[in-house]
Amino acid sequence: MSASAPLVTLDIATLFVVATCVTMLLGVLLLFVWRQDRVQALAWCGAAYVVGGLSVVAWSIEESIAPPLPTGIAKALLFLACGMVWTSARLLHGRQIAWAGMIFGAVAWLSAGMFPGFDHWTTGRIILGSMIVAAYAFLTTAEFRRERRKSLLSRWPALLVPVLHGTVFLAPIPLVGLLPAEGGVGGLASGWIALFVIETMLYVVGIAFIVLVLAKEETTRIHKDAASTDELTGLLNRRGLLASAQGLADRRASRQEPVSVLMFDLDHFKSINDRFGHSVGDDVLRQFAAVATAQFRASDLIGRFGGEEFAAVLPGTLAEAAIAADRVRLAFRAAAGTVGGCDVAATVSVGVASGAAGTDIASLLIKSDAALYRAKAMGRNRLEIAREEIPTIFTTSPAQRQDGLVEGIV
Repeated sequence: MSASAPLVTLDIATLFVVATCVTMLLGVLLLFVWRQDRVQALAWCGAAYVVGGLSVVAWSIEESIAPPLPTGIAKALLFLACGMVWTSARLLHGRQIAWAGMIFGAVAWLSAGMFPGFDHWTTGRIILGSMIVAAYAFLTTAEFRRERRKSLLSRWPALLVPVLHGTVFLAPIPLVGLLPAEGGVGGLASGWIALFVIETMLYVVGIAFIVLVLAKEETTRIHKDAASTDELTGLLNRRGLLASAQGLADRRASRQEPVSVLMFDLDHFKSINDRFGHSVGDDVLRQFAAVATAQFRASDLIGRFGGEEFAAVLPGTLAEAAIAADRVRLAFRAAAGTVGGCDVAATVSVGVASGAAGTDIASLLIKSDAALYRAKAMGRNRLEIAREEIPTIFTTSPAQRQDGLVEGIV
């Protein structure tokens, strides 16, 4: 290159064009990915980028078109786009859309524009615009911070990018009051706009990447949950229960605390299917799942092992597990007398086993299954305890024995 060759310059207008194109292309990309994965956050983030790009276009031409756009509408769209990005972060973490919060920035800007002289008050416009953008950036950070289960690879950029964006937009506020009214604020505005455009391009690229990564993690989690969930009852399936149970047992072992296993089998289930049809049989299975879920604690695991057989893994002693098991048995008998308009009178038999800290879940399943078969052999609609685990502190009343509770607990 010769010494006389002119230097390439990049003015603010060119930066605006590049930023607008990048933003809208990313918006289209996010909307395309949303059509494939159907993660709602992707749709909102993509739509936000499209709205943001259109707001810049409207800002550039609002004075040259006839009739002119309403005062402040272009920048109000930009602030609405910021609110939509915040909304996408909320949706990523399962939170509802905050409609009032999402449109607050746009409404605040339009309301301020109704005051006489605001359109010509450069200082006030810079301060209000900076505060709106920064507020949405920090709100987005707060939403990303709520989710502590994500990997550091995706979590820390998710916190850093919006924090940096908000900080950049807050920076002009303390400087505005220190500059002379004539020329000072205008010069700051010009320099700030250039910084805003460059930093915003980095921000929109960063947020798009973060939302894509987190949406991918969410899609993976949904597929993993689907693979571990019984479609009919909504409980864990055998595979999901065993995987979760081992994790629970390991955590209890580290604290030297016992764990218990319960096996349930619906009594005469084949007869229910034969007499009332498989539709009613499915309703009975769903009824048991609902009853068991209501009776167990949030820390307990319950799953469908297959057919009419269910299993539960509870942190706690054998006595505690026996009480919980019989509570489920009695509640199911009361709830399943009539199902789907049919007098099915469904009941359940239960086998319970417990082990000290570190006991293998597989061995507890074998013991509880053996106890379950004893309960079936001894008349059904009853609870049996694994014989080698019988405690000496749990007793039953004659009325409970009449009701079918195991008599061998002394």
